[in-house]
Amino acid sequence: MWFRIHAVAPIAVQHDVGVCDAIRQNAPVGKPNVMSAPHLPKVAGIDSLISVSTHPSAPLPDTPAPPGSFFQDRLAGWVSDLTTLHEFTESLAGTGTLDGALHETLSAGAALIGARRGLLVLEPADGQGPSRTAGLGLAHADLGLIETVPRGTTAHGRFLDGLPGTGGAQADPDILGDPDTGARAREVAVRLGYAAAFTLPLATPDTGRLGAAVWLYDEPAEPLERRRHLVGLYGRYAAQHMARLLELERARADAALMAGELLPSRLPRTPGVRLAARHRTGPEGGGDWYDALPLPDDTLGLSVGSAGGSGPSALAAMSRLRAGLRAYAVMEGEDPVAVLSDLELLLRITEPAGTATALYAYCEPGRRAVLLAGAGHNPPLVTGERRTEFVETTLSAPLGMLSCWEAPSVEFCPLPGETLLLYTDGLLRRTGEAADRAFARLRAAAAAVPRALREDPGAVADHVLGAVLPDGPGRDGHGEDVVVLAVRFD
Repeated sequence: MWFRIHAVAPIAVQHDVGVCDAIRQNAPVGKPNVMSAPHLPKVAGIDSLISVSTHPSAPLPDTPAPPGSFFQDRLAGWVSDLTTLHEFTESLAGTGTLDGALHETLSAGAALIGARRGLLVLEPADGQGPSRTAGLGLAHADLGLIETVPRGTTAHGRFLDGLPGTGGAQADPDILGDPDTGARAREVAVRLGYAAAFTLPLATPDTGRLGAAVWLYDEPAEPLERRRHLVGLYGRYAAQHMARLLELERARADAALMAGELLPSRLPRTPGVRLAARHRTGPEGGGDWYDALPLPDDTLGLSVGSAGGSGPSALAAMSRLRAGLRAYAVMEGEDPVAVLSDLELLLRITEPAGTATALYAYCEPGRRAVLLAGAGHNPPLVTGERRTEFVETTLSAPLGMLSCWEAPSVEFCPLPGETLLLYTDGLLRRTGEAADRAFARLRAAAAAVPRALREDPGAVADHVLGAVLPDGPGRDGHGEDVVVLAVRFD
C-alpha cells in the first residue's frame, strides 16, 4: 500500500486530483485474489526444505533501484514546491503597501524561476493609476533605459497595450540570437548584459490588466515547465493581492485629497511672524487639522487638533470642529479658555460620543506674546539658537471627556528668531516608541536644525519631520495623521 501511494502521487499532481482519488482511479478491476501480495522468498539456512550450499555463490548482477524511490523523489519534490509557494505567498500577504508588494513579487518570482534581475510595471487597465515601475537588481537609470525600447517589441509592452493573444506567460530564451528581436531591444540587452527574459502578465477577472513582471537572465535560458507552473500560481495570487492594495491606495488618496480641501489653502501673512504648515494624511484618513486665523490689530488665532476616530466620520467631525473654532475665535479669540469651552459644547451637541484634542493660541506678534490653552493636547515646542524646550502648559482632559471642560491658560514670550512648533499626537505615535522617548526624539530633532535653516519655518518643519520620522510618514501602511504648524517670530 505504501508503494501504491507513492506511485499515484505524481498522477494526482498531473490530473489535479487528490491522492485518494488517484488511488481509486487506478485500482485493479475485478475481484482481488486472497493473499495476493507477493510472498517473500525463502532464505537458505532458514527454511528446512532448502539445503545449505557449501560452495561460494556467484556475484549477484547489478539490480536497478526499486521503482518506489523514483515516486518518492517526485512526491518529495511536489511537497517541497508547495511549501516554498506557501512561504512566498505568506510573505506577500504581509505587505501592506503597493511598493512593498511589487518588490516582494519580484524577489519571490526571481527565486522561483532562477533569475537574478527583473522589473515589474504596474499600469492598471482602467487608467486611474497609480502607475509605477519597480526594479530588482536594476538601477533607476537601467529602468529608464529599458523604457526606451518600443512597447510593441516587448512581451510586457504588448500585454499592457491590450493586444490580443498576450495574456499568457512568455519566454524569450535567446534575445540576441532571435532574428525577430528589434534593434533597440538588442542594443539595450547588450548594454545591460542580459540575454534572456521571462514575462508574466498580472491580471484578475474583476480588475483586468494590472501590470506585468519581467525577469532577466544573464545567459540564454528558459525556466523549466515545473518552475513556470509555480510562478504562474504565485502570479495569480500576487495579482489579487495587488488589486486589493490598489483599491486601498486609491481610497487613501481620496481621503488625503478630501482632508486637504478641508484645511486652509494658504496661511495668512502677518507682520512679525512667518508661518508654515505640514500635513500628512494617515492610511485611513484621520481627523487632524491646523488653522491660522487673522484677527483684529494684527493678531493671530492659531490652532491644531485631532478628532477621534478615522475615515470619513473623523473627517466630517474635524470639519465641524475647525469651522466652529474659527467662529468662536472671531468672537472671543483673545480668550483661549473661552474658545475651547465653546468648542467642547459644540462637540457634545454634534458628536455626543465623540472626543477630540485641541490647542488654541492667541498670538500677538507686535509684543511677541502667546496666550494658549490646550484640551488633552501635547505641549508646543519652542526652538532657537539659545534654547529648545517644551512650553509648560496645564494638564487638561480632551474635549468630550468631562461634563464641563475648563483649564487655565498659559502665557509665554518667544525670543526673536525662535520658532514655535504646534503638532498633533500622530508625530509622536508614528515613531513607535514610548511617550517619553518620543518627546526626547522630537526635542533632539528640533535642537539639531542647522542654523542656515532656522530662518525658514518650512525648512524647520521639514527637518523635524525627517528626523523624527526618517522612513517617512506612513510608509509601512499604518499610522495616524501628522500635523506640524511652525510659527517663526522675527
